[in-house]
Amino acid sequence: MRGRSVQLIVLTGLLVVLAVVVFLQVRSSPATPSAVGPQAAPQPRAGRPGAAASDEEAAPVVKLQALTARRPEPEASRRNPFRLQPQAPPPPPAPPPRAGAGGLSLPGDLPPTPPPPPPILLKFIGIVEGGGRTGKIAVLSDGRDVFYGRDGDVIDGRYRIIRIGVESIEMSYVDGRGRQTIRLTGS
Repeated sequence: MRGRSVQLIVLTGLLVVLAVVVFLQVRSSPATPSAVGPQAAPQPRAGRPGAAASDEEAAPVVKLQALTARRPEPEASRRNPFRLQPQAPPPPPAPPPRAGAGGLSLPGDLPPTPPPPPPILLKFIGIVEGGGRTGKIAVLSDGRDVFYGRDGDVIDGRYRIIRIGVESIEMSYVDGRGRQTIRLTGS
């Protein structure tokens, strides 16, 4: 019975302390407009007739027209909230076309030329010389397969042998583009 009375006394003490803390908090906090009710308009100070009230006492000016005005939409294509770097500036505009004397176009006005074909990736391994009519036969490799051919032959369906020399071979693509000289590697 004695243990229960001690618990009751401690619990009552805690409730009293809590009530005091709440009372002090409510008393020291400023009154909110919703709790007090509508406030009266501020009056000018008594010392100067017609003078406006201080910044603390004056109500802010609200422009209702500005609140209801339509705001411009942000540009969706340029805005990226996940980008950490600044946006790159737009590319400069293309220069206007120029015309030379007599309406002829200048060299800078020509369309760009197509890129050159990729290099021929074959290795020239060696030459096999046959007797009589066979002539020189070039031995080429792409790293997997070995190819043989004479002047004018098509290798791998993509390349044409133009001329077989002593230490090099001249080749191009079948359509004649990308003429290239490949030196003898011997391996």
